[in-house]
Amino acid sequence: MLTVLKAGMMTSVQDGGRMGWQRFGVPVCGAMDPEALAIANILCGNDETEAALELTGAGCAVRFESPNIFALAGADFSPRLNGVPIETGRAVLAKKGDLLETGFAKKGFRGVLAVAGGFDLPPVMGSRSTDLKGGFGGFQGRLLRDGDVLPFRDAQVWLPNLAERRAEMLRSAADSPLRVVLGPQDDSFSQRGIQTFLSGTYTVTSKSDRMGYRLEGPKIEYAQDKDGNIISDGIVMGAVQVPSGQPIIMMADRQTTGGYAKIAVVITPDLGRIAQMAAGHPLRFAAVTQDEAEALTCAWKKDLRRLRETLDEETMLW
Repeated sequence: MLTVLKAGMMTSVQDGGRMGWQRFGVPVCGAMDPEALAIANILCGNDETEAALELTGAGCAVRFESPNIFALAGADFSPRLNGVPIETGRAVLAKKGDLLETGFAKKGFRGVLAVAGGFDLPPVMGSRSTDLKGGFGGFQGRLLRDGDVLPFRDAQVWLPNLAERRAEMLRSAADSPLRVVLGPQDDSFSQRGIQTFLSGTYTVTSKSDRMGYRLEGPKIEYAQDKDGNIISDGIVMGAVQVPSGQPIIMMADRQTTGGYAKIAVVITPDLGRIAQMAAGHPLRFAAVTQDEAEALTCAWKKDLRRLRETLDEETMLW
């Protein structure tokens, strides 16, 4: 188990999300950066969606009360183990009493701390993700606090090629446009409005959170007979709603339905890039077809599988 000595700014337990319950009004929640969650877990020998700690903005300090392997992925929080700098994106064995400290985020905004075997916390509706608005899941349905103790479920002190278990993030360059598929209500916008959306530069505002990223930039024009309102329908992560002409990218804690027209949806491999953007970060959008989006997502998932296979290969010959 590990003890939280310093909880950080907004540290919570998150996994791949609470799937299959949106029709009952239950949000998915889960990790804001699915790629960081997957890579940290793969480094630890876990399933890609295993529950881990999500760090936001400022890191935390934890003490290992028993040995286990851990890994950090996503933003670089300048981690230190017993005061010695360690790499982000590498599996590390912590001994009993070891102190892991993370500082303020640089080169990103959110990180994931995974441990081998995951955390022994009760699943709620099939997930250990924290629903902060609902007050359930994760650790007592809330953000972590100083003094919290999280038990391990199946701690490990050995994994294949432990000393070589390293990985870099797979995503495209941070300054490249977010790739989107137009729709499902792109007909609610004029051609000029769609062109504005795809050619303009937007800025992440301070009103962005786990529910959605509010952007500020060129106003997006609606179609002549439209006002941006629709009969409420389902919302997926990455959907871009446009109330009052300004886009909002819906994120992990989004509501299950919404009544604003959605001009586009960010493709799955680019979702984690959004989560790494702090207030003031500029971004742009670029349209891809649905076929291109599916091909890019399949390639991304294949890269994650290849990473696991590579790390688990027995490379030493006797």
